[in-house]
Amino acid sequence: MLTFLTDMSRKAKTTAKGKTGQKASKGTSKRTPKKTSSKTTKRTPGKTAKKTAKKTVGKPRAGARDSSLTQQQLPLVARVLILLAAFAAMVGFAVVLSRLTLEPSAASESLTHSNLRPGDSIRAYLSQPALRDTLKQLGGNIVLGMPFGALLPVLAPRTRGLLRVILTTAVVMLLVELVQGALVTGRAFDIDDVILNSTGAMLGYLILGRWLGRAVHPRRPHWWHRRTVSSSRTRTRTRTRSRS
Repeated sequence: MLTFLTDMSRKAKTTAKGKTGQKASKGTSKRTPKKTSSKTTKRTPGKTAKKTAKKTVGKPRAGARDSSLTQQQLPLVARVLILLAAFAAMVGFAVVLSRLTLEPSAASESLTHSNLRPGDSIRAYLSQPALRDTLKQLGGNIVLGMPFGALLPVLAPRTRGLLRVILTTAVVMLLVELVQGALVTGRAFDIDDVILNSTGAMLGYLILGRWLGRAVHPRRPHWWHRRTVSSSRTRTRTRTRSRS
């Protein structure tokens, strides 16, 4: 009887120990995965991904834009040579322009007349039967304005841009036409000459002046570039303030 009671007490002790071990293992298995999984899920997808996205969105665009603005420049020696050649060409062009426009012509004094209506002289040149004279008058005025479009972006960096070149050429040639009509005998003011000279400046800029201006001088940021840069800066400031 005593042996039977001792065996029963031993079995009860072993079963109690087994139950406590199972409870402990269940408690540890429930606690550990929750902590580790919650921490890892909170850290990896939320904060780290947002930080990497913020870093890649703001800064590389500015660097890529700066590199694209300066990648088309030539070496220093080539730029200096182009500047000297452009200056010499502009001096020669100024001499030719003064001879063609400001030299008096007494023989043609009775044939000249002023024109203040845009298009009248062009229609008169196109309606005449002599094709050679038409090409001489129209083509000569267009060719006369092409050096402005090719040389102004190199010598005057602030005049770069199609509209600026056209406006600068129009102002210069308008002054020349006013001097012709007021002071030079045998010359008259013609608004169509200003239009044709500005057209030639536009062609000269599109053919050669645009490339020379970007090769010699650093490419200037346009207004839409400045707006995007300012907007990106304001976004980064607001993000840093929100973080702090």
